[in-house]
Amino acid sequence: MSMLTPPGMGGKYRVTGTAYPRMSRKRSLRRIVLSVLGAALALAVISYGALQLIGVFRGDGPDRNIAAGAKDCPTASAKAAVKGAPAAATAPAKPAVVLPKPGDITVNVYNATPRAGLAKAVGDELKKRGFLIGKVGNAPADFDKKVPGTGTLVGSAATDKAAYSVLGTQLAGTTQQTDTREGADIDLILGTAFTQLSTPADADKALALLADPAPASAKNC
Repeated sequence: MSMLTPPGMGGKYRVTGTAYPRMSRKRSLRRIVLSVLGAALALAVISYGALQLIGVFRGDGPDRNIAAGAKDCPTASAKAAVKGAPAAATAPAKPAVVLPKPGDITVNVYNATPRAGLAKAVGDELKKRGFLIGKVGNAPADFDKKVPGTGTLVGSAATDKAAYSVLGTQLAGTTQQTDTREGADIDLILGTAFTQLSTPADADKALALLADPAPASAKNC
């Protein structure tokens, strides 16, 4: 046995050289798993960085996204964001429309239907609602049985248009005409389609909407 042969290693494990043989160890499973995870993480980081670089060269970013949104929906805030300026302040609400009061409107009520006593009944109801009532009676021959709708409002060319609107809240579906009169009074000529005046509640709602019309809704993007 050689002097270089360790005790107990005779036979086929005899060492005849000048050095001991290096014994290889099995690779640890844990080390293999960690190596695979590390490689996957490194690949993910590299891929993310590559995507970011592509985005930079393409010009993708917050500014471009804002500009795209402003192009699709050119709102004031989007335009300001594209230009780099602060958004414009919201426009102040429009003041309510000033309407004449019913007590400032003189109404002549005429009946152009076959129903007897209709002009007086309507005149009495309008008086209860605050209107000044002038003449009451049958319609002139030019209108008698010739008003197919609910009614016609007739006034001078100088009559305040808002007065027509206020009186119109009491009776839906009326038409308007002008004649050569000089006064500010308005004729209400009841037509064959007339059944009754609007209810006080409906008339008040229509009058409130007339004084403060709702703003148009903004277009959705």
